[in-house]
Amino acid sequence: MSSLFEIRGLKSEIEGKEILKGFNLTMQGGEVHAIMGPNGTGKSTLASSIMGHPKYEVTEGEVFLNGEDVLEMEVDERARAGLFLAMQYPSEITGVTNADFLRSAINARRGEGNEISLIKFVRQMEAKMKELEMNPEFMHRYLNEGFSGGEKKRNEILQMLLLEPKLVILDEIDSGLDIDALKIVAAGVNAMRAEDRGFLIITHYQRLLNYIKPDYVHVMMQGRIVKSGGPELAERLEAEGYDWVKEELGIVDETVGQEA
Repeated sequence: MSSLFEIRGLKSEIEGKEILKGFNLTMQGGEVHAIMGPNGTGKSTLASSIMGHPKYEVTEGEVFLNGEDVLEMEVDERARAGLFLAMQYPSEITGVTNADFLRSAINARRGEGNEISLIKFVRQMEAKMKELEMNPEFMHRYLNEGFSGGEKKRNEILQMLLLEPKLVILDEIDSGLDIDALKIVAAGVNAMRAEDRGFLIITHYQRLLNYIKPDYVHVMMQGRIVKSGGPELAERLEAEGYDWVKEELGIVDETVGQEA
C-alpha cells in the first residue's frame, strides 16, 4: 500500500544556511503525526519547505503526496493537489473579503466548469463558522485584517474545513489560544479526521495533543527526526523537557538556526 505522504532525505536551506538536514517521514491515510522540538530545530522550515515558500531552497530529497512529486509543483499546484498549511502567522490582505478569498480557493481546487454555486458556498461557510463559534460578520471582513491572534487561528481552521485538503499541516495552531478557543479549534480538526486524510501537527506543547490525539509523536532536533513514539512521548517531553533526549542521543547543540 502506497503512503499518503512521504518525505525522503529532505534538505533545505535559507540564505545559504542548511536548516533541514535529511528529514524523513512516512504517513498513512487517517494518521495524525505530531512534531515537537526546541526552538531553532527547523520545524517551521519544514512546513514552509513542503509548501514551497520562496525563501527556502530545497537542495536535496523528495516529497510525495499520494505518489505525486510535490517538489515539482508550483505553490498553487501543491494547494490544488491537497496540501494545506495553517500558518503560525497568517497574513492580512486588505480589499479581499474572507468569503471572496475562500470561494476563489475552493473553485481553484474544483476546477473550471465545476465551480461551487454562491448559494451552496454561503450555506457551507455559515455552517462551518457556526461550528467554530465565529461571528457571521467575519464572512464580509477583509482577510485577517484587524483579527486577533485567536480569530486568525480559527479562520485558518475555517479554511481547512471548507477546502477539505488531503494533508493538513498545523504550524503551532495552538499558540495564542485560550483553552476555550483551543477546544473549538481541536474539535474542528477532529471532525476532519478521515481514512484518506492526514495531519502533521507542529507544536511546542502537549496541551494541544490532549484534544487532538496523535498516532505518532516525533522529536525534531538538528533539522531531522531523532526520536519517535506514541502519545506518551509528548507527555514525557512536557514533564521533563528535551534534555533527556539530548543526553540519550549524545546531542550537544540542538539548534540549527533562527527558524522555529
